[in-house]
Amino acid sequence: MAARAVGFRDVLGVTEFRALFSAQLVSVTGDQLARVALSILVYDRTNSPGWAALAYALTFLPDLVGGPLLSGLADRHPPRAVMVVADVLRAAAVAVMAVPGLPLAPVAALLVGVQLLNPVWNAARAALLPQVLPGDTFVPGMGLLMMLVQAGQVAGFALGGLLVAAIGTGGALLADAVSFAASALFLVTGVHARAPRESSGVRWWRHVRAGWTVVTGDRRRLALVALGCVSGIYIAGEAIAAPYAAELGGGAVVVGLLLAAYALGNVLGMAALSRIPPERRARLLGPLAVLACAALLGCSLRPNLEGTLALLTLSGVASSYNLIANTTFVQLTPDTQRAQAFGFALTALRVSQGLGVVLAGLAAERAAPHGVVAGAGAIGVAAAIGAAALWRRAQPDSR
Repeated sequence: MAARAVGFRDVLGVTEFRALFSAQLVSVTGDQLARVALSILVYDRTNSPGWAALAYALTFLPDLVGGPLLSGLADRHPPRAVMVVADVLRAAAVAVMAVPGLPLAPVAALLVGVQLLNPVWNAARAALLPQVLPGDTFVPGMGLLMMLVQAGQVAGFALGGLLVAAIGTGGALLADAVSFAASALFLVTGVHARAPRESSGVRWWRHVRAGWTVVTGDRRRLALVALGCVSGIYIAGEAIAAPYAAELGGGAVVVGLLLAAYALGNVLGMAALSRIPPERRARLLGPLAVLACAALLGCSLRPNLEGTLALLTLSGVASSYNLIANTTFVQLTPDTQRAQAFGFALTALRVSQGLGVVLAGLAAERAAPHGVVAGAGAIGVAAAIGAAALWRRAQPDSR
């Protein structure tokens, strides 16, 4: 008799996984509230799409430092402890950001500090998850985690506009601080302490270099990173959500809806992918990456709010290919270098997204938002085709 496939119910039966998932869910939901609040805060104060996009980009660019230099902490120290400390520090920083009347410069500095810790937390989670869910439980667990985290983004983005309208940007930032504190509580009470996979006596720089070698030494891992970086192009719709909402005649609520559309589509896409056999999922990597960008071409027709939301949702559905790329990358990476290698991959992803956000904001200073998003879609199609070709050539049977 064939063994029963491991499903979502099986991984949800693991107590530690439920705690780990709950920690990330509340953190992500609060983080999206903060992103909406900051985008609106900067746009209201400056009336500049470029400055609003720059503030949004600050949530990505610090990964250039935090990803490669700090992610390895979870390989050399207990991963749960690394996550808890990062949560506590982020909660404190965001609480200060919520102080009324705080100038934009200190807000930006605190935001950079918060974001420096994000890749550390995510890399620690990547190192911990295969230990919490070994063997066949890992892939469905990762899929459920990514899918429901996107659901948290939907809730955070959709409620963000409403909350900012109701309680202001300071209240939304305080909600983010509370979410980090709740995340730390879930981890302390629900996840077991584990020893690091590599001795803390290993020199820091040697460990960083080893993680870089793990990523660059395998064409498959490099191709997966390239596919992930395509998201830095189709993120344009999120980058200029505030001016795009203004073009559509809406305010804070419409900003939240635009941001939520992509995340909602991503949830739907990952739910659909979970029903497709693994051997077929791998073949969908390239086509879905292309579709994630091609969907944005419809914005060139200047659709109304409903049409724009539909296009962004479709892009989100196709972007679920990142579930395949993410799980494959983790499985291809050695245990002792998983957090560090994941940090490098996350750095490439976040930097591409940060640059995409900045470029979209600068373009929106001179062109209509709908045209900027459509142009990003066209560039993204070409980039996705190239990354998909790299992935095909990296397969062992292609040599």
